Amino acid sequence: MAVRRFYLSCLALGTLGSLCILLTIYWMQHWHRGFAWDGSSLMFNWHPVLMVAGMVVVYGAASLVYRLPQAWVGPKLPWKMLHAALHLMAFILVVLGLVAVFEFHNHQHISNLYSLHSWLGILTVFLFACQWTLGCAVFLLPWASLWLRSLLKPLHVFSGTAIFSLAMASVISGINEKLFFSLKNATKPYSSLPAEAVLANSTGLLVVVFGLLVLYILASSWKRPEPGVLTDRQLLPRPFPVAYMPVAEEAC
Repeated sequence: MAVRRFYLSCLALGTLGSLCILLTIYWMQHWHRGFAWDGSSLMFNWHPVLMVAGMVVVYGAASLVYRLPQAWVGPKLPWKMLHAALHLMAFILVVLGLVAVFEFHNHQHISNLYSLHSWLGILTVFLFACQWTLGCAVFLLPWASLWLRSLLKPLHVFSGTAIFSLAMASVISGINEKLFFSLKNATKPYSSLPAEAVLANSTGLLVVVFGLLVLYILASSWKRPEPGVLTDRQLLPRPFPVAYMPVAEEAC
């Protein structure tokens, strides 16, 4: 039963994540004339798409790698590599999103990093870069001792959750800021809730629901057991043996 709930949650996450990306693409395509990479407003349109895809959807998926039942048995290194690779993919998408907005601002002679959204976003990206670098250095490369890994693991887990929460706040504030800038026309002000505002607000709510579901799974006991421990909620589905009890495993 727990296995079924977990995979249903994964299906819901996949659906929500895909909707978040597709609705953001539709928003930029339908109301803001699509995409380009030329310093124009069409280049800016890549920014929300890449940030939603990288900082929310791919980052959220990377955070849940160790929740997969297949990751509970056998060597942990392949799952560490997948965890790091997905976060690297997210970071590349985020960097491209930053390039899009900075190039647009510079080309249009618009100031950079003056709004709360931009401050929150750049802080999130900076912390993400630090988290990924430290995570690879301590948990992926073989030089760190088990003592050091055990010491830093709680900080690593907390930082990952905090960065994801900051990413959601950045995306929500960005959606709101984009609507305030776009809906200045007196015939279609934001306060009249035109169709664009309805779609963008709905996308923001989907981002929140996606993020809350990720955080719920991260906070649950559905995770790789500590050595010698297997709770009732972590009984492995077939073909994994139910009686499996890990006896020797690195701490992180």
